[in-house]
Amino acid sequence: MAILTISGRTAMAQALANQPLHFAWGIGKQSWDTTPEPETIGLSALELEIGRRTVDDVGFCVADPAGEIIVPKGRFRRVSTPTNNLLIRVSFSFDDAIAVIREVGVFVGTVLKPDLPPGQRYFLPSDIASPGTLLAIERTTQMHLGGALRPSFEFVQTI
Repeated sequence: MAILTISGRTAMAQALANQPLHFAWGIGKQSWDTTPEPETIGLSALELEIGRRTVDDVGFCVADPAGEIIVPKGRFRRVSTPTNNLLIRVSFSFDDAIAVIREVGVFVGTVLKPDLPPGQRYFLPSDIASPGTLLAIERTTQMHLGGALRPSFEFVQTI
């Protein structure tokens, strides 16, 4: 059986980096506060998405024990040449949502409704014609959003 090589994975990461990506968040299920439901590779949507934002920055990184990018799966350092580690950064606005967030995801291929204002970067489910493909999902401990918080996410997805 054929295997997907590192160079093939790098090519896939490079193709994704050249696409518009959106970072979505959702409230999930309140029962996850006591019994978290694990993510599975068969998921294609968030349980209860409340909005998504165009990603601010996409790049590549490599594992580095002294790296400045710190995520749950380790430390990384940004590099200029493509790798199979895709670095995704997004910062939401203070007023994007007031909610309890329990899940986040990265989507590729989102199709927005055509009548939206130019420059809009945050989208409600009603602004989306087609959600696109869920690239990655993470269920988190609850995070309370309010007008005084401007959440930012730094995410490394190994392809």
